[in-house]
Amino acid sequence: YFDYAEVQSTLQGIAAAHPEVASLIDIGSSLEGRRLSGVRFNTTAKGDAPSDKPGVIFLGTHHAREHLSTMVPSLLAKWLGDNKEKPAVKKLLETRDIYIIPLVNPDGAEFDISSGRYKMQRKNMRRNPDGSLGVDLNRNYGFHWGEGGASADPDSDTFRGPNAFSEPETQGVKALVEAHPNVKILLSYHTFSELILYPWGHSYDPIGDGRALNAYKAMAGKMAEWTGYTPQQSSDLYIASGY
Repeated sequence: YFDYAEVQSTLQGIAAAHPEVASLIDIGSSLEGRRLSGVRFNTTAKGDAPSDKPGVIFLGTHHAREHLSTMVPSLLAKWLGDNKEKPAVKKLLETRDIYIIPLVNPDGAEFDISSGRYKMQRKNMRRNPDGSLGVDLNRNYGFHWGEGGASADPDSDTFRGPNAFSEPETQGVKALVEAHPNVKILLSYHTFSELILYPWGHSYDPIGDGRALNAYKAMAGKMAEWTGYTPQQSSDLYIASGY
């Protein structure tokens, strides 16, 4: 699996090899000062420039020990660059605004492999007042923060943090989304249970907007055909909030 340095090198290589379609982006720094880097695919806008094309954000590795969730978006970015001249990919790149951030939790991921053996670190590297380590970044977002499936116990693997967006990593993602109102879809990669999950996660109720629900089900179903995974509402796995 790629470590932090390899992710950085891969992203830089993609942008250098395919400057007509790809550019580097940066959404801030982690708690320990590592850059939260990514690559953007857009034929008419680079870096932070605005675009009116429909946008999508792919995120990897909220949870440090899920190293495969770094590889999938990294290799997706490489595949898009390497196949940019294929008709279907060319059309996609000409009509979409694509952001790929492979490593949202670089500090935790580096700590997880620091001894040469996996430490099974899930959270980031926040030193909590009780001496425990880390905030679960996937419970630290503002949407229904602090509700079910997110612990107030700093020692828990699902510790939500002291408040919504308390961590620089989630603040970076928030800023990226808010700066690009053209973004329509955000997909976060994880490595648990071979599932394609769609909202809601904080509630057992389905999305009230029937059109949106049908769209999510259609997307999840198509992705399941490609992967062999099972599509389902996120809360059917377990309740989670602040995601």
